[in-house]
Amino acid sequence: MKKSLLVAPAVLGAAALALSSCAEAPGTGSSSAAPSASTSSAAGGGAFKACMVSDSGGFDDKSFNQTSYKGLTDAKTELGIDTSQVESSSTADFAKNIQSMVDVNCNIIVTVGFLLGDDTLAAAKANPDIKFAIVDSSDPKYTAVKNLKPLVFNTAESSFMAGYLAAGMSQSKKVGTFGGVKIPTVTIFMDGYAQGVAYYNEQKKDSVTVLGWNSAKQDGQFVQSENPFEDVGGGQRAAKGLISQGADIVFPVAGPAGEGALQAAKASGGKVNAIWVDTDGCISAAAYCPQIISSVYKGMDVAVADAIKAAKDGSFSSEPFVGTLENNGTGLAPYHDFESKVPAELKSEIDKIKADIVSGSIKITSKAQPTS
Repeated sequence: MKKSLLVAPAVLGAAALALSSCAEAPGTGSSSAAPSASTSSAAGGGAFKACMVSDSGGFDDKSFNQTSYKGLTDAKTELGIDTSQVESSSTADFAKNIQSMVDVNCNIIVTVGFLLGDDTLAAAKANPDIKFAIVDSSDPKYTAVKNLKPLVFNTAESSFMAGYLAAGMSQSKKVGTFGGVKIPTVTIFMDGYAQGVAYYNEQKKDSVTVLGWNSAKQDGQFVQSENPFEDVGGGQRAAKGLISQGADIVFPVAGPAGEGALQAAKASGGKVNAIWVDTDGCISAAAYCPQIISSVYKGMDVAVADAIKAAKDGSFSSEPFVGTLENNGTGLAPYHDFESKVPAELKSEIDKIKADIVSGSIKITSKAQPTS
């Protein structure tokens, strides 16, 4: 069963509801960094407390931690609840940071990222009276744990659209992608992107090449670093490697390290552009908007806020939320500075592709896709 997000698609939302400040459409919002291990109370806050643990990217990563954190702050504003949050610096922090949220009597703890999966599962089993939700992780082992809800997103669908867009905008007929770490929540983007390029070639009888990822072999380029998601320099080196091979559009799937690709694109003087991931890059990384054709967004902020609201009003369930094109849980953000540069015909073709993916006429084969 698919649960719909009660919001309009990001591509249609020019105006947003006013909360403490103007909230954005799914996946397009940004928030400032949260203090580590901090607790805050909303005016009139009561006994209910919602909490969050980031992965090592932190809440100012211009990516999925930041957008997920916006869901926590939106819930605080809307519901008048107490909140607490803690940032992780490394994988070694995950278990103790989750426990720190247990210790401050949180009613729901949201953890952010695939890499927190095992520690979140262990904490949920050990604390059955606390609700848990995890962004970007789903595992068959979660099924038996009734207080743990996965919040996952089929970004293969929206990345397919991004791949078609990249192929249609490329002048060199070479486009590139790289990931932070070879995990399903990264490779799902790369699969969709490569398959979208292949579909463009099929439809247009063209031969645009994808550098950095081979869907058939499930192998490609990743940031070579001890801290791959945080290494902006490593992301820049990865992007430069693709650019040196001829790629003129780069699709970084590497969290904060992806900023290195934006730096490389900016330094090219207009010869190279990018498509961002997780959130609308023209908002979360506004300095690079002139280099960002579009972004593959995930409605993590809305999914997180919805899970918190459900925990507060007693309707929480462990049924996974799966964000799709159909329920606006994922999609392509606006073209912003490229609005006049993307041909009208290409825009129409991408709209048709979205409809065909939703209807099932186009089937994406990534094994990393979540199930509903």
